[in-house]
Amino acid sequence: MTSAVPGPVGADLPEPLPRYLTHLRVSRRLADRTLLLYTDALRRLAAAAAEQGLALDRVLPHHLRRLSGKLHGQGLAPRTLALQLSAWRGFYRWWGREGGVALNPVDGLRPPKAAKPLPKALPVDQAVALAAHQPDDGNPALLARDHAITELLYGSGLRVGELVSLDALPSGSAAGWIDADDATVHVLGKGRKRRTVPVGSHALKALAAWLPHRADMAAADEPALFVSNRGTRLSDAQVRSRLRALALSAGLPTSVHPHMLRHSFASHLLQSSGDLRAVQELLGHASISTTQIYTQLDFQHLAKVYDAAHPRARKKAG
Repeated sequence: MTSAVPGPVGADLPEPLPRYLTHLRVSRRLADRTLLLYTDALRRLAAAAAEQGLALDRVLPHHLRRLSGKLHGQGLAPRTLALQLSAWRGFYRWWGREGGVALNPVDGLRPPKAAKPLPKALPVDQAVALAAHQPDDGNPALLARDHAITELLYGSGLRVGELVSLDALPSGSAAGWIDADDATVHVLGKGRKRRTVPVGSHALKALAAWLPHRADMAAADEPALFVSNRGTRLSDAQVRSRLRALALSAGLPTSVHPHMLRHSFASHLLQSSGDLRAVQELLGHASISTTQIYTQLDFQHLAKVYDAAHPRARKKAG
């Protein structure tokens, strides 16, 4: 007699489900939480088969397609449905090897696509406050560097990798550099595509304040525009860490990372200009569809303004 999963987990399920769960626990060594999730998925499968008077070896793809649609209609998220299908598929694959079924009824079934989460952007006032924030305490050189970094990330929408790749002076090997006279930054983006982005007056002023400190900090042969205390090129992780600390110092109510400033740059520019193509070019997106997500952020902003201001908008009952 084959033992089931110890305790109540899976003990109430029809055979061969307890044997399969034992296989997952003993042979596959699944973690307890994962085993519970698989048990829940298989319990749904068993209940659906029983409701239709079907033995588990008589379940067909259209039965599972109907069950998946029902679960989705009940509010199960696409990721949860993907786990359900994975548990069912694994069970029938194992049972097929055991000789219980000839075909796997889950093969070919796919969960609905999960909606891509909207990028998080700071409100305009918070983004401006962060870019302008210069703490009174701390190392003046590092404060000047961090101020220039923040102004560039928000003012030009650079990726953090593009920012740390900037060199102080243009050269044949430079991945990117800033032309202060022309108020532009030249970067090497994704797919090794070059693009030129305007640099605002606040960023240029912050860079001018940083450059004398850089001359003192940078190692003799270091070309990087932004360097660490050791005089070497600043890393992505160091920028992220410094930006988090700066946001806390500025009193922002949310954790800030470099890409959030890029999202804020795009969203705020689109709110003001409405020019999606221009935003696409400035961000260096290969496809306009990538940039279109910011139209959703823009609509969210408009909806909040409407709800707060229009006399016929939905307002919370007072």
